[in-house]
Amino acid sequence: MRFSVAVLFLAVFSSCVVAYDPLDPSGNITIKWDVMSWTPDGYVAVVTMNNFQMYRHIMSPGWTLGWTWAKKEVIWTVVGAQTTEQGDCSKFKGNVPHCCKKNPTVVDLLPGVPYNQQFSNCCKGGVLSAWGQDPQASVSQFQVSVGQAGTSNKTVKLPKNFTLLGPGPGYTCGPAKIVPPTNFLTPDRRRKTQSLMTWNVTCTYSQFLARKHPSCCVSFSSFYNETITPCPSCACGCENKNKCIKSDSKLLSVVGINTPRKDNAPLLQCTHHMCPVRVHWHVKVNYKDYWRVKIAITNFNYRLNYTQWTLVVQHPNLNNVTQVFSFDYKPLVPYQSINDTGMFYGMKFYNDLLMEAGSHGNVQSEVLLQKDKDTFTLKQGWAFPRKVYFNGEECMLPPPDSYPFLPNSAHQGQAFISILIFSLLTLSLVVMW
Repeated sequence: MRFSVAVLFLAVFSSCVVAYDPLDPSGNITIKWDVMSWTPDGYVAVVTMNNFQMYRHIMSPGWTLGWTWAKKEVIWTVVGAQTTEQGDCSKFKGNVPHCCKKNPTVVDLLPGVPYNQQFSNCCKGGVLSAWGQDPQASVSQFQVSVGQAGTSNKTVKLPKNFTLLGPGPGYTCGPAKIVPPTNFLTPDRRRKTQSLMTWNVTCTYSQFLARKHPSCCVSFSSFYNETITPCPSCACGCENKNKCIKSDSKLLSVVGINTPRKDNAPLLQCTHHMCPVRVHWHVKVNYKDYWRVKIAITNFNYRLNYTQWTLVVQHPNLNNVTQVFSFDYKPLVPYQSINDTGMFYGMKFYNDLLMEAGSHGNVQSEVLLQKDKDTFTLKQGWAFPRKVYFNGEECMLPPPDSYPFLPNSAHQGQAFISILIFSLLTLSLVVMW
C-alpha cells in the first residue's frame, strides 16, 4: 500500500515538474467564463480562451474543450462553437436544448459558417496562435446559454473537471476559480460595464503527458569539420519503423496517401531517427567580427503540413543577433537578466507553412551574429545550441561528445608531418649535391 502511494506521488510530482517550462515559465491557456445576463432558468455566458504561451500554438484540427456540470444543467444554444454530441434530451418537449450531456465536449466552428452562427474571435477551426507569434490570433471565443443552472451568484455552481485537447493530450486544467468580474468598455469608451459573474480555468502543458518520445531531433555540421553529426538513432522512438515509406517508394503516388487521419497517425519517411521533424544547425562562416549560421527544418511526415510553425533556440550568442534572412525572429526573455533565447517563425504567406515530406518539405534561413570577443569560441561545442524546441516540443540533441570538433590536433599533426617530409627532401638533395 505504501509503495503504491509512493509511486502515485512520484508520477504526479514528475508530471508537474515536466509541465514547468523554464523558457516560458508563465505560459498557459486561460479559459474565462463571463456571465453576461440571467435567463428564466440560467444564464448566458461568454467563454474566452486565451493562449498565453509564447511559442506553443494549437494547430489543426484545433482545440477541444470539455467539462462536467455541477448540477443538471443543459445547454440551450451555442454561438461560435458547437458540442460534438447532443445527448439524451427526450424529457424536453417543444424547445429541445443544443446539448443535454452531463459532460459536454465543445469544438470551434470552421471558417465560412453563416453569420448568424458566428461570434467574435470564433470560427477558426480551433486553431490558436502562440501569444509571442500573433497575439491577436491567440484568442478564441463563443457564447453559451445554460439552463437549469440557477439565476444568481449564489445559486450558480461552477463546472468541474475541465479538459483541454490541443488537439492531442498534454494539457492539464486546474479547478474553476471565481475572480473579480471582467470590465468592458462601450465602443465610444465613455462607459464601463462589467460581467455579473466571472470564473477562470488555467490549463498548463506537459510534453511528458503529451507523448513518451520526442517529436523532433537536431543534427549539426560546420565549415571546419567534414563530419556531420546526425540525429541520434531512434530519437523519436521506432514504433513506426515497420510502417515508414522510402523516399522513392511507388506508394507515394497512390491517391489519398497524404490524407490526414482522425487519430493523427503519421506516415513517416524511413530514417534512422524516425522523427517527423529534423532541425539542422550548420556553422557556415567565421568572419572577423561576425559569424553565420544556417538553419534548416525538414518535415518527414507525409500526412501533415505544419502551419504557423515556431522554432525556439537557446544559445548564448542570441543576445547579438544582427540579421535573420528569411525567417521572422523575436527574442524571448523569460528572465530579464538573461537574453539567450529566441523564437524563429515563418513569414506570413511566404514560409509559415512547412509542407509535408518531399521536395518541398523544408524551410531554411541564415542568421548573422555579432561576436562578443570575451565569450565567442568555436571550441567545445559552444557554437551549437543548448536547447531546441519545434512547435513547443523539445527536440532531442546529439550527445555532446559527437559534436563537430575543431581539427587543432589534426593540424598540428599534419604540420609536423609536412616539416618532417620537407626536412628529409632537403637532406637527400644536399647528399646528392
